[in-house]
Amino acid sequence: MSPALVLLVAVLATTYAGPLIRLAAAPALAIAFWRLVMVLPVTGGLAAWENKRVGSGEWSQTVRSGTPALTVTNHSPLPTPRALVLMLLSGALLAAHFWSWIASLRYTTVASSVVLVSLRPIFVWALAAAWLGEQPSRRERWGIVLAVAGAVLIGVGDARLSLGHLRGDLLALFGAVTAAGYFTVGRRVRRTVGVWTYATVVYAVAAALLGLAAWSQGTALAGFAPRDWRIFAALAAGPMLVGHTGLNYALKHFRATTVNVATLGEPVGATIIAWLVPAIAETPPWTAVAGGAVVVAGIWLSVTEGAGSTEQ
Repeated sequence: MSPALVLLVAVLATTYAGPLIRLAAAPALAIAFWRLVMVLPVTGGLAAWENKRVGSGEWSQTVRSGTPALTVTNHSPLPTPRALVLMLLSGALLAAHFWSWIASLRYTTVASSVVLVSLRPIFVWALAAAWLGEQPSRRERWGIVLAVAGAVLIGVGDARLSLGHLRGDLLALFGAVTAAGYFTVGRRVRRTVGVWTYATVVYAVAAALLGLAAWSQGTALAGFAPRDWRIFAALAAGPMLVGHTGLNYALKHFRATTVNVATLGEPVGATIIAWLVPAIAETPPWTAVAGGAVVVAGIWLSVTEGAGSTEQ
């Protein structure tokens, strides 16, 4: 399947995470925990199949990442010790990202939270340049600037001058930093580790840490209303299995900055859904409409340029 198509579908799948979470009555830790746990049987089964293919010598991949080309061939079904350590770090960052972002939705609006989290391309740009040596091209840099500016414009009309909203905004910003680390580490590990193996280990680590955090804080992980369980399942099937795993797949074929700019389509979709769902009914101001158009233009600039780093 085309990596660009997978990236598009993954971004679309993440758009309804924010509105769904707003409809849940369960605590943030429980939402994050169950969206991860519910997806593990699927990713675990696919990881077993993936490792069987690698172990039998059926799977050999070459990746073209910027200039010069980076060629990587998988020889072992198991991650190296270094890759495993990085996967544990990635899981910890994902747990911190989910907790902070989901918690932020209790204190601020969907648009504000998703927009602030979507500032992660700026952090990814810095991290990928410093650690991976990946620099976006001039056109891609303009795409990043445009897309982030559009995302900020979406949130301008949604600004709130209250302590409660400030707390939510800070949590969302922390979610942006941890997500940037998660995607940058993922870009490094996915060079040699299959997507299903990577996803299973990372999701399992994140779920374990969130479960431990819930236990330490006395947060219930059971006894929720049927609607909450349906929301958990919907989050696992769409934003988690299709969305996050699709983004992790794309990290092998696109630079981390390219993948993250594409995810800026999330606030556009989330804002539209939050407007259309009667239970939320957050009407976007004209700034959100204008910002959405700018975001789309920035994504187009960045992703079409970043396509030069796809697998050949």
